Amino acid sequence: MNQERLLRHYAALMSAVPQSVWVLSADGVVTLLAGSGMRERLWHPDSGASWMDAVHPKDRDWFRRAWRRTAEERSPLDTIVRVRLKDAPDRFRHIKIIAVPVLDEEGDTEWVGTASDAEDHWRIRMREKLLARMAAVPAAHDLSEAFLTTAAAVVPELADAVAVFHVRGEPGGAASLTSTEGVGLAPGLPSLYPLDRDILWGATPRQVIESQEARLLTFPPGEPPEDGLSKVSVRWLRRAGATSVALLPVVVDGRAVALATTTTCRGNPPPDEADLNLLQDVFQQMSGPLRRTMELQRIRDRALALQQSFLSPPSAVDGVSITALYHPADSAAEVGGDWYDAVRLSADSLALSIGDIAGHDLEAAAAMGRVNSLLRGLAYDSGPTASPAATLSRLDRIVQALDGPSMVTAVHAVIRRVAPHIWRVTLSNAGHPPPLLIPRDAPPRYLHDFTAPDPPLCVTDGLPRTDLHTVIREGDTLVFYTDGLVEAPGTDIGDNLRRLREHTEALVRARVPLATLIRRLLPPAQNRRDDIAVIALEARAGQ
Repeated sequence: MNQERLLRHYAALMSAVPQSVWVLSADGVVTLLAGSGMRERLWHPDSGASWMDAVHPKDRDWFRRAWRRTAEERSPLDTIVRVRLKDAPDRFRHIKIIAVPVLDEEGDTEWVGTASDAEDHWRIRMREKLLARMAAVPAAHDLSEAFLTTAAAVVPELADAVAVFHVRGEPGGAASLTSTEGVGLAPGLPSLYPLDRDILWGATPRQVIESQEARLLTFPPGEPPEDGLSKVSVRWLRRAGATSVALLPVVVDGRAVALATTTTCRGNPPPDEADLNLLQDVFQQMSGPLRRTMELQRIRDRALALQQSFLSPPSAVDGVSITALYHPADSAAEVGGDWYDAVRLSADSLALSIGDIAGHDLEAAAAMGRVNSLLRGLAYDSGPTASPAATLSRLDRIVQALDGPSMVTAVHAVIRRVAPHIWRVTLSNAGHPPPLLIPRDAPPRYLHDFTAPDPPLCVTDGLPRTDLHTVIREGDTLVFYTDGLVEAPGTDIGDNLRRLREHTEALVRARVPLATLIRRLLPPAQNRRDDIAVIALEARAGQ
């Protein structure tokens, strides 16, 4: 009687606590012994179905391994797993499972355990974990890394595939999507890289960006709607066996500046409302890096506009052809002080200069403008017979007296025609890479290979500077450039100069036009860490 009374008390207690007590027999039959309304909410397999069918598809593999390990080690299992709901079989809830293997009368293993609701606990922990990851998102100058960190934070816990797009365009104007490297994929899914062509840009994404409200599209596995999304995206969603696409705008200062897209695939159920809210919170954490990026981009745009205003088309001089280009650093956080200039001094002479101000900001660009203007005025005032070394010395004194930049490298040259097909070049080099001469009938070579340049400007007072001399003839080309063309972190400048000369020689043999040649001298986009300015002069017959 005492034992029966204790059992009744235990059963009464179990019915009052928020958990269910169950037994799993050796042949897979689940029997609920006691519990609250939890047992009425969870899905139960029909006859012939496995109890593992109640577990979320994403959780089955690891849960099955944990179950097997527990059986082999005869140790308790204590974990949280998603279990299908009875009244909504396509929805799941996080359940805390505690189970202990025991032997029945015949020596077979059966299980006794409890199941309790863990949804709120799981979401709190998951939110804390994801937001902690987002707190470590990199600084804005490497936005692609920030997007990658974000994508990795939600795959595979909340989505099977993630792509983050940067929204280009001004408020109220036409917008477009630009794919980034912010891509995350669960194993086995088709590549997402075709997304680089705005494949999710359709009526539905436009509505999400304009309304700044998230939207979830759900559909049978591999059967996405054909209206509202691009044809390329629909093809990918079919291949991936997708069941949903969530479109989540990232809003900064009242403007949608990014669009995050998450997808569930291969029969996995779509996110529920709580999942969607968590995804929105996670992606909105990118607003900080995006805001900093936008601020830096505005500064950079102003600096580039200022810089470009000083890069005026070179003056025309009979008998020479001048080609120039300026390419800013690809990083959104940097703008440099590179410049080039060519000033006509007389009918048969000109001054040509190129230089680089230390620094990568708006201040460097402004300093570049001042130094370039001063040198241009000094060159014109000095005339075609002036010494470039003397002109640079005058410039150095003026810039230092006016509290100019900390360091300036430059090459300043005066080119004068001394015969119908011959031009004399006199130049002074203040700490700058050597000009490259491309003779018409000989391999390219650097001018004054064995002559060290004078020190840069603004580093000391009263430094004597030297003039260097050479001659170019009809068909010869002289190329001036800034250090962004030949300098890169972790590399040897000597090796880079050799590669530049060899690359130039190959282009010359291919008879590439001058404008094309200097464009092809630029390193690949992914290797550019600094601004690059190039100006080239080609001697030709006078008219």
